[in-house]
Amino acid sequence: MKKVEAIIRPHQLEEVKTALVNSGFVGMTISGARGFGRQRGHTKQYRGNEYTVDFLPKLKVAVVVEDALVDRVVAKLMDAAYTGEVGDGKIFISPVTEVIRIRTGEENLEAI
Repeated sequence: MKKVEAIIRPHQLEEVKTALVNSGFVGMTISGARGFGRQRGHTKQYRGNEYTVDFLPKLKVAVVVEDALVDRVVAKLMDAAYTGEVGDGKIFISPVTEVIRIRTGEENLEAI
């Protein structure tokens, strides 16, 4: 099993969620994140003063899937989160050694 985590723009969430659900990936976790990469933040003006916003708002979408589905979920994430602009995000893939569903005690693939 693998955990696929995507850091995306907040306004892309609905498109990402729809793409994943329509492809059969119904379990996901969404959490707020702030950060920067090559964008390095941006400058804003407020009441005539200029200030730099270093950490931009992002969302983290996490999906745990069996190994055979990783390429498919990554393709869906890339298509749905893509805007073509700097700051579209990143995808991280990590191994998952064990999953246990608290309610039933099911383990591993049965738990996801």
